[in-house]
Amino acid sequence: MNKFLFIILFGGLMNLNAEGNTKTDDELFNRAVELSKKLLIIDTHIDIPYRLKHHWEDISVKTNSGHFDYERATQGGLNAAFMSIYIPADLGESNEAFELADTLIDMVEYLTKTYPNKFAIAVSTEDIKNQFGKGIISFPMGMENGSALNRSFEKLKHFYDRGIRYITLTHSKSNHICDSSYDPNKRWKGLSPFGKSLIPEMNKLGIMVDISHVSDDAFYQAVEISKVPVIATHSSCRFYTPNFERNMSDEMIKKLAEKGGVIQITFGSYFISGDFNRKSEEIEKYLNDHNLSRGSEEGKNYVDNYLKDDPMKPGTVKDVADHIDHVVKLVGIDHVGLGSDFEGVNTLPENLKDASYYPYIIYELLKKNYSESDIEKICSGNMLRVWKQTEDFAKSLK
Repeated sequence: MNKFLFIILFGGLMNLNAEGNTKTDDELFNRAVELSKKLLIIDTHIDIPYRLKHHWEDISVKTNSGHFDYERATQGGLNAAFMSIYIPADLGESNEAFELADTLIDMVEYLTKTYPNKFAIAVSTEDIKNQFGKGIISFPMGMENGSALNRSFEKLKHFYDRGIRYITLTHSKSNHICDSSYDPNKRWKGLSPFGKSLIPEMNKLGIMVDISHVSDDAFYQAVEISKVPVIATHSSCRFYTPNFERNMSDEMIKKLAEKGGVIQITFGSYFISGDFNRKSEEIEKYLNDHNLSRGSEEGKNYVDNYLKDDPMKPGTVKDVADHIDHVVKLVGIDHVGLGSDFEGVNTLPENLKDASYYPYIIYELLKKNYSESDIEKICSGNMLRVWKQTEDFAKSLK
């Protein structure tokens, strides 16, 4: 039988890889596991510190809850996990926001000091490279929601000195830096005056600008002001969730790539599954319009009836690979990576339930005929490039 006809007829069993050779699904999955052990894998957003602050568990061993611990992360091949220093929007610019950030950083430092053979602080690309292959999971840190800066460049420097290497400018509400994609009140029409002055200061120190969560206007302004590429540490493609501003539109992804930036595809069902996103939005709209809570009897009845004949589908790991592939087809291989938002989302796709599942993403990419070099860029290379550019720019000013 003609080889290509065979592939068409038996596509579920055989795949054509980038080198033109056929492999069974089992062989592809084994190759994915092999690559997960060989390649450096960076995940730019994991909410472990906030999880542990509210529910302490020993993550040096397998835990009974959550998405991340040492055992599952090493099983999945994860080498560097950006610890999210998450500041709830409700804290605003209060001193409590600043103190919480310090407390969460203390917690990350405690983990690395208590389990030095398993976790290590990383504040540079060199740290990441040097710690790779030693059985240690690197813990670089990023701050999610810059409200903890309290309009202070001194506090910005304070957090840089404590290890913060990116700042997500805002979260679920507009703050003193910029407008949020979630907040209908676009008070600044993008960046605030302080936000416009903050980005050059972040460039000078070597702190990456994270535009996940910001409004569209704030994104375009941040990209224009920054002297180095910006990143989206945990966002996905609006192409699949048309009315969801939190994800990035094709036009935004093109602008991000034009300036050398990277979108780190996030895993939550709400971000990657159009079906899940649409139904969630419709449920929330009905509950809000009728002043109902999900916990009320009427609210529960509405949700149960809404989903009775057509349950919400959480999506699959293939959907995540589709988002990655969409970015690659749109702007090329150099502008996409991984930013799970483990511990920060409630629902995850099938075959992507925790930090042990990274090989499943690689498997889906192999099925799409991605080469090892392409997968390496997605797993870490693209992110390291932007981080290094940020470091080099800051050094050039000193």
